[in-house]
Amino acid sequence: MSAVSPTYRFVMAVCTPAVKWWGRLEVSGLEHLPAEGPVLLAGNHDSYWDPVAIGIAGLPRRQVRALAKASMWKIRGLSKILDGMGQIPIDRGSGDDRAMGRAIEELAAGACIGVFPEGTRSLGRVLRARSGFGRLAEAVPEATLLCATVEGTVDIPRFPKRPRVRVRFFPPEGGPRRDAETPAELSVRVLDELRRHAPITPAGRRPRAAPGAPDAATAPDASPAPADAPAPAEPTHSN
Repeated sequence: MSAVSPTYRFVMAVCTPAVKWWGRLEVSGLEHLPAEGPVLLAGNHDSYWDPVAIGIAGLPRRQVRALAKASMWKIRGLSKILDGMGQIPIDRGSGDDRAMGRAIEELAAGACIGVFPEGTRSLGRVLRARSGFGRLAEAVPEATLLCATVEGTVDIPRFPKRPRVRVRFFPPEGGPRRDAETPAELSVRVLDELRRHAPITPAGRRPRAAPGAPDAATAPDASPAPADAPAPAEPTHSN
């Protein structure tokens, strides 16, 4: 197992009761996550709790260094925590070459870099895949590509409904990056695979249906629930 920073381990421990106990976390496919060497990890993103759930699920083997919104470093007291966790600040939608350069450097040095191809939480929307995941894969071809689906995290703050959080690690079914595949095409392919296994699930005060399905908030047994609570960091990606 590669080294895990004390700050990262502390934050995961603080969040463990919400995800592992309250959320009844179930993890599968952990054997696919290499304990050493460069790993490029892609996940679906519906809740602020997704990066935490993935981090806790993968902790027995790796620390996930995620690309996170640069604006989070402006929150008082949070910047030191994010830096201690090895998170990489990125200005979403601006083609942040400095952030990409750092991610490439750390990935090539053997880090596990986590990326949400959608770039931000879905909020019930179908979002296009951003090319950043593919760009990292192209820049560090020796990196292992891995998917991580997350389900149930949107229910963590919906007390008294108890969630059932599931994280599944698996290699892309379409295989690693193909010779003629562009970064954008790889990102689209990986996101399509993620969403086939983990359909869009809106977060918010009450459950809502994904696009094209009836709104769960209007169902007879639906009831209001507290707003989605923030977690330590929301990894994202641009371009």
